[in-house]
Amino acid sequence: MSRTTRGTTRPAGRWRRVAMAAAAVLVAPLAVVAVATAGAAPAAAHGSVTDPPTRNYGCWDRWGDDFQNPEMAELDPMCWGAWQADPNAMWNWNGLYHEGINHRHEELIPDGRLCSGGRTEGGRYDYLDTPGGWYATGVDHQFTLTLTDGANHGADYLRIYVSKPGYDPTTEPLTWDDLDLLKVTDPYPTQSPYVTDVDLTGYDGRAVLYTIWQASHADQPYYLCSDINIGGGDIVGEGPDDGGGDDGGGDDGGGDDGGDAVCTAEVSVTNAWSGGYQAEVTVTATEPLTGWSVELAGVEADQVWNGVLSGSTVSHVAWNGSLGAGASTTFGLIGSGDPGSPSAACSGT
Repeated sequence: MSRTTRGTTRPAGRWRRVAMAAAAVLVAPLAVVAVATAGAAPAAAHGSVTDPPTRNYGCWDRWGDDFQNPEMAELDPMCWGAWQADPNAMWNWNGLYHEGINHRHEELIPDGRLCSGGRTEGGRYDYLDTPGGWYATGVDHQFTLTLTDGANHGADYLRIYVSKPGYDPTTEPLTWDDLDLLKVTDPYPTQSPYVTDVDLTGYDGRAVLYTIWQASHADQPYYLCSDINIGGGDIVGEGPDDGGGDDGGGDDGGGDDGGDAVCTAEVSVTNAWSGGYQAEVTVTATEPLTGWSVELAGVEADQVWNGVLSGSTVSHVAWNGSLGAGASTTFGLIGSGDPGSPSAACSGT
């Protein structure tokens, strides 16, 4: 059985074929280093699910040779956010592992952090936990999953899950309760690729396919999120979650507490879970702006998208700093603890 991708228009000259990239890894595991620009860390020679592609492998595969192109912000906005957050998450698409787990995956990888492997590797992969419209690869209800291992570590097993019907990856962080376990494979010898049939009968539409690859050479499990569209074509071009969660408490506006008159900032809690929450901050210009910064109060932000976090301050990124009078933009965040009553103050820069 093989995967069928339906009806996708891709920007010419910027999208590479998954099969070609996977083959290149097998022939030359360090080839990924060749496309890295100055300052990018070289990738370790490990592996990942390449079909259907994981979030960071897909971003590297589609944009690795053109990752500074601002068109990505419009055509593939979640990848744009990932590249801005940490390009090494893409250059090192094959290094998303977390050692010392000893098969206690659900115990040691916290809810909301599944796609980053529990914020492994010093937080390099944190953005992969961000809810939003990640590029979703169209798959049939029965298809073959391919995991490419450039180092030929072998596998004790692959654990393959799919998100449950009703889970919305565009608005909700992924938790263990959101997943159904589909299968646990037998061991694989030290010869890549590792392939297995996946049966998604009874599932339809956008979902997350979650694969744990337990490498055989060490206590080194890999945690791999692939966005899929079951029974449909590829889904492209959607940005981060705009809010709309209904189980995170009430909305709480921050206004322009202490900020100057050129802009306001309003905080809305959109989702919450034990030990954390997701919020959206809307920045509105009262006069034309070329840049802005927002001071957060009552918020312990661990992760921000569509903004740059420094301490308790979030500033604009390249594509959302300029606002006309009355125009708005948003950034999202993941916070620790109870959301309480967060607020924000906006200033022009």
